[in-house]
Amino acid sequence: MKTVESRDNASEPARKADAEKRGRKASKEVRQLQLIEATIDSLAKRGYAETTMADVADGAGLSRGIVNFHFESKEKLLVATLQYMYDEYSAHWRAALQKAGDDPARQLQALVWADFDRSICNKRKLAAWCAFWGEAKSRPTYQALSSSRDAYYQQVFVDLCATLKQSGGYAYEPQVMALALSAMLEGLWLRLMMGTEDTTRETALQAANAFLAAAFPKHYG
Repeated sequence: MKTVESRDNASEPARKADAEKRGRKASKEVRQLQLIEATIDSLAKRGYAETTMADVADGAGLSRGIVNFHFESKEKLLVATLQYMYDEYSAHWRAALQKAGDDPARQLQALVWADFDRSICNKRKLAAWCAFWGEAKSRPTYQALSSSRDAYYQQVFVDLCATLKQSGGYAYEPQVMALALSAMLEGLWLRLMMGTEDTTRETALQAANAFLAAAFPKHYG
């Protein structure tokens, strides 16, 4: 009994140390998420150039020292924010695609609809995306982060357009149609971000559905 008790007593500090380590890790992730969300807010409110580490700290309700502890520079904070937004967007469209089942027409429609879901398509996040888009050309880090993800997402559109072409007997080239589809969605996002009076999430989705019906008349009525 004493041997068992001594072993339990000896392992107790180790268990406490593990629990504290997990707590610190969770706290670190929570703090970083707070700062990233505050960065998105600042980008939407002030734009890229005017966003500062101080703005982010104030927006998150944290000290500026904590911001510097988690992200050593504004650039690292912005890269982490862009990474977070891409991860969120990727998880969103992949979930929509999986939920649509095996029918390619439903899959394509699900991807289009997913772009106008309120959790993804809102003025705050659209403004943040546009802030990054404006900087991407001159920042190789942003280009490297986005190129592979965008290429994979675009290939999903190409593959679905190719499948629908085969089943519907359409004359278009899948890559060209996929490019047109992507450009249409990006254009609607831009109009929403600019606050054009006749464009809302609802009317944007209607326009996207009209595009699908015109491009794939045998699949969408």
